[in-house]
Amino acid sequence: MGSSEMKKQQVPPTPEEDPEKKKKKEEKAREKQLKKEKFLLKQAQQQAQQSSNASKKSEKKTVKRGAEDENPEDYIDPETPLGDKKRMSRQMAKQYSPTAVEKSWYEWWEKSRFFVADASSSKKPFVIVLPPPNVTGALHIGHALTAAIEDMMIRWRRMSGYNTLWVPGMDHAGIATQVVVEKKLMREKQLTRHDLGREKFISEVWEWKNKYGGTILQQLRRLGASLDWSRECFTMDDKRSKAVTEAFVKLYKQGLIYRADRLVNWDCVLRTAISDIEVDYIDIKEKSPLKVPGYDKPVEFGVLIKFAYPLEGNLGEIVVATTRIETMLGDIAIAVHPDDARFKQFHGKYAIHPFCGRKLPVICDAIAKPSFGTGAVKITPAHDPKDFEVNERHKLEPINVFTDDGKINSNGGSEFLGMPRFKAREEVITALQKKGLYRGSENNEMRLGVCSRSNDVIEPMIKRQWYVNCKDMAKQALDAAEDKDNQKLAIIPKQYLSDWKRWLENIRDWCISRQLWWGHQIPAWYVTLEDDEQKEFGIHDDHWVVARNEEEAQDEANQRYNGKKFHLSQDPDVLDTWFSSGLFPLSVLGWPDDTEDLKAFYPTSVLETGHDILFFWVARMVMLGMKLGGDVPFRNIYLHPMIRDAHGRKMSKSLGNVIDPIEVINGISLEGLHKRLEDSNLDPKELGKAIEGQKKDFPNGIDECGADALRFALVSYTAQSDKINLDIQRVVGYRQWCNKLWNAVRFAISKLGDDYIPPANLTLDVLPFSCQWILSVLNKTICKTLQSLESFEFSQATTAVYSWWQYQLCDVFIEAIKPYFTGNDPKFASERRFSQDTLWFCLDNGLRLLHPFMPFVTEELWQRLPSPKECKREESIMICSYPSAIEVLYF
Repeated sequence: MGSSEMKKQQVPPTPEEDPEKKKKKEEKAREKQLKKEKFLLKQAQQQAQQSSNASKKSEKKTVKRGAEDENPEDYIDPETPLGDKKRMSRQMAKQYSPTAVEKSWYEWWEKSRFFVADASSSKKPFVIVLPPPNVTGALHIGHALTAAIEDMMIRWRRMSGYNTLWVPGMDHAGIATQVVVEKKLMREKQLTRHDLGREKFISEVWEWKNKYGGTILQQLRRLGASLDWSRECFTMDDKRSKAVTEAFVKLYKQGLIYRADRLVNWDCVLRTAISDIEVDYIDIKEKSPLKVPGYDKPVEFGVLIKFAYPLEGNLGEIVVATTRIETMLGDIAIAVHPDDARFKQFHGKYAIHPFCGRKLPVICDAIAKPSFGTGAVKITPAHDPKDFEVNERHKLEPINVFTDDGKINSNGGSEFLGMPRFKAREEVITALQKKGLYRGSENNEMRLGVCSRSNDVIEPMIKRQWYVNCKDMAKQALDAAEDKDNQKLAIIPKQYLSDWKRWLENIRDWCISRQLWWGHQIPAWYVTLEDDEQKEFGIHDDHWVVARNEEEAQDEANQRYNGKKFHLSQDPDVLDTWFSSGLFPLSVLGWPDDTEDLKAFYPTSVLETGHDILFFWVARMVMLGMKLGGDVPFRNIYLHPMIRDAHGRKMSKSLGNVIDPIEVINGISLEGLHKRLEDSNLDPKELGKAIEGQKKDFPNGIDECGADALRFALVSYTAQSDKINLDIQRVVGYRQWCNKLWNAVRFAISKLGDDYIPPANLTLDVLPFSCQWILSVLNKTICKTLQSLESFEFSQATTAVYSWWQYQLCDVFIEAIKPYFTGNDPKFASERRFSQDTLWFCLDNGLRLLHPFMPFVTEELWQRLPSPKECKREESIMICSYPSAIEVLYF
């Protein structure tokens, strides 16, 4: 149960009793004990009241004299040189101050290398890899939740004797970073990246990264995150880049990476494919004008437009409907349901495209629903996911009608050539009206995909890209979690196992190429032979050479095209950011090299993150870890809830409800909150709405709460299923609770006295009942806390620790023993000494029990406690042993 042991005198064993009699005896004993407990507590409260009344008179006499003797300097912490152990004030301040308490400790912990793991240690490892935040980012409340949970696990395991490693890192965030730097270039120099060229632009990005990137890692220190900074890494540093290249080459050689024409989410502003997670959706109920980047006028969405296709041979017409009329320029077929009697006579016939004369076959496919729309569906496989699937079934030839920047290309016809797509939308309607083929419009409910980075409307486009075949890897990842006889992976909470199963059973191949400049350039070179008739880059799939570097590519090309003249060109595309972050548990430990870290710490212990990226990141880590590392990258996946505001709304700048954890830690006025909004790029209308939201939610701003209170609040919220409705007043409540802890220790120190030396152990049988009772409750609390931590029930652990400190130690025990300290009555001498010893023991264990949740205040208070003479005390509470339960303490 801690550094001090408890001893209970041995009692000889008694003969076995009848179980029923024994049960009745135990029940009677419990009832008797309960009555005794109630009596003692009542008596203690009466004594406390009496002593309080008696001491008030003497206190009044001494307060004035004491105030005159006090030196204010005694209550102020002296300045501590950076990295030195904190120099604390001679006297404890009369009130808890987060700013004062949380100062200096972290720098000392870090300098003392308390966070550093030892790969050669014989201790059992416990390893977490921090989900790498974007290099562009600042700490948001989701990061704070991640840090609070992970640091709590790491500190608990470190104190429990494990060789703990918590690896920090940052993600290069391909699209996000490129967008930030491109905007900076335009703002400061009126230049685009194309004006600079690739090499100079990349230099600009590195310069920006070195100057501004990594802010979030400093903010994590403010939260108290005990990360092993000696192992800090970046997804584009040399070692991680080597891992990315090796992974691509290995997967390609195994036939798992290939090139193909597939439909992708295309951003016409950024001119790149983007991942599904980078697409936000706007729900549109009816005709709605929306601002789109690059267009002066709002563009209408939520409108279903009907038009007619004339049939070949004057057989009549087929009316179709679409929300994206501009894509009809790429229509290659019309689908009807095979059982729809209205179109039976048109099966196998052709419609004629009104602008280019292209013949469109009328095909039978279940995509057409007789009860929906006109019953006929236009098929545009190059620009619609469902149409692409129809195309795969019917083996048609897709036609792409857009350029990379969203203009109509030559396939769209000379009449519309060069028009921006949404300008073409208007012109196509006008042209259809002139031809007498327009059949009207109506409101249509829809979901519109927009890029989270550029706000551009996503255009589905058929593009030749690099893909990873995920089918077999997905099956392995699914089996790792589902195979009960050989389960390698646990998902917590278990409810997410069904999502894991659904995603992996229906997985599609992964598009890993991006048309960006910032990122890992794909290690593939295209070979253009001198005698190739078609010399367009990338046109021949069998002309690609994948290698670790250009020299290796040259050697392979020489062997393949022996004696032929050729030219090598590296693919200008970069890899999806999720590819490098998917390798993170391997690459941070040194893979592909067989490092000591990799041997000691892989697989890691826990992956802790939000449930929203279970597929985009977690599943890919598992697939790549098993394929390349030979085992799952972690044994447990703990998925925390997503944070909402106190009203359950998603946090957004436009609502004014975004909570910055640093502002919660330091406090901020309402005016300060307003200024943050005004400095952002919010639309004036949204700004007004956001400011009103702040006035309603934070009328007095946000009180200074400190990192400890914020951490404890966030961990205590984890019981709230898949969402956390974060109320700042709850954090404020825990900050006030810190003051309760402060006062408990302050009281104890005043009653222990300057010469007090704690005993090496406590003998239970000689202690008064109140002391035995609080130790028993402490023991049960330790048990409950440990059980909760082991089972990932972190909220229950906070409840157990909080309840013991608040309701048992402070409200009952301290009040019960106060009468022993009101005077120097010799008849209370033994009780006084026993109470001192028990109080010290409770505080020592209680602070260690609480430390993983609240590292700063527990370190400060623990450092102020006297230490046993016979025992060598650890330098810091964070490297002390975590309390353990003793069975004999149960009553």
